[in-house]
Amino acid sequence: MLFNKKGSLVGAVLAVTIGILVIHVNFVIFQGLFDAIVRDISDYKTGDVIITDEFDFIDKSDQSLIRWFERIPVVKAATPRLSATAEMNMTKNGKLIEETKIPLVGVDPFNDIRASTVHETVSDGSFVFSRNSIVLGSNVARDLGGAQVGDSVKVLVVDRWGQDQVRRFTVSGIANSPGGQGFDYSGVIHIDTLRDMMSRHGETGSFMVKLYDHSKALEVKEFFLRSFPNDDFIAETTEEASEAQLEGFRSGIAMIN
Repeated sequence: MLFNKKGSLVGAVLAVTIGILVIHVNFVIFQGLFDAIVRDISDYKTGDVIITDEFDFIDKSDQSLIRWFERIPVVKAATPRLSATAEMNMTKNGKLIEETKIPLVGVDPFNDIRASTVHETVSDGSFVFSRNSIVLGSNVARDLGGAQVGDSVKVLVVDRWGQDQVRRFTVSGIANSPGGQGFDYSGVIHIDTLRDMMSRHGETGSFMVKLYDHSKALEVKEFFLRSFPNDDFIAETTEEASEAQLEGFRSGIAMIN
């Protein structure tokens, strides 16, 4: 009888220990995934701080805002971006293939490679280097029948007046991000070309700001807002800008805790 009681006690302790270990492992996995997603969003889309306009597009000069940010010692780089939704088509093996509702991102090639690592996800070819070149996400390239570097793609965007604007681009690269948070489902072109197509000359959708020290993001955000009190700017950290996307992981971590 004594041996049975000891055996039951050992079994219970072992079960509790295993349970605690499983919970700890799950927490580490969830936290690791969460940190990786935050890192990828920061590297590809928001930087450490992202600036938008509360009501419309940003109409301040790109260079003036970039210079303002880069005077702050902790700022590594800042870059403008503009976004739209496009239709694309191309002829592959004699067949016309069309795709709709493709996110299209306009970038400043010089500054984007300093503030973002999107250019590092180009696995075939090169990043945007001219106003008539386009980088296709790997999934977009696949949906267009297997688009390759050097192929010609026709892109349609509706401008601010409701008019269709069509340009032809040469595929300069194919992007494929390891974590799937990059531009795998998008197209990337020169920001000035997208401004022309949207009739948004001199306007910007957002500025992503990359810091040498991510922990200073809140400080930089608040300093920026204090410096432009009469504008309609919204400044957010990576976590704030991605709250909806990250909420599921936060819930998972909270449940484990």
